[in-house]
Amino acid sequence: MDGRIKTILVAVVALLLTSGLIVTGCVSSTPTPPAPMEGTEVGKLASDFQLPGLDGQMVALSDFQGKAVLLNFWATWDGPSRAEMPFLQQVHEEKSGEVVLLAVNFGGSQSEVEGFMENLDLSFLTVLDTDERMAQQYNIRIIPTTFFIDREGVIQDIKIGAFASESEIIAQLDKAIP
Repeated sequence: MDGRIKTILVAVVALLLTSGLIVTGCVSSTPTPPAPMEGTEVGKLASDFQLPGLDGQMVALSDFQGKAVLLNFWATWDGPSRAEMPFLQQVHEEKSGEVVLLAVNFGGSQSEVEGFMENLDLSFLTVLDTDERMAQQYNIRIIPTTFFIDREGVIQDIKIGAFASESEIIAQLDKAIP
């Protein structure tokens, strides 16, 4: 009788140990964090969109997957937008290998925006939001507004209003997208 109980006890303990090893082997010690939800706030995955560029080709935010993006909403009639354009151009020239500058003009016609870009000698990528749907989607209330989007497509910072200098853009860019 003692031998049988001892054998059963050893079998039960062995079974418990084996099942414990199997279960712990199936559980990861470092869980993968969930992907951020899409939205227009800091910490959210930037909402994708597709708009026509000045050359007529469609441009999507997702075209720049894996690259940091400075997404700037502006208008030709807005004084602060006009004032910050030379600073954005300088950043575009200095950081073009590191960051994509994508300017979303809303409300302007193609010829109006082309003339504006030409007059200020601006060469960064500009798309047209003629019906202002993207401005609404991104909840733009004040222009200019700039989103700092990291290489994973997550919004790291938002600047509401115009930049006062190139150095301000660079400092905020380096902080938001190291």
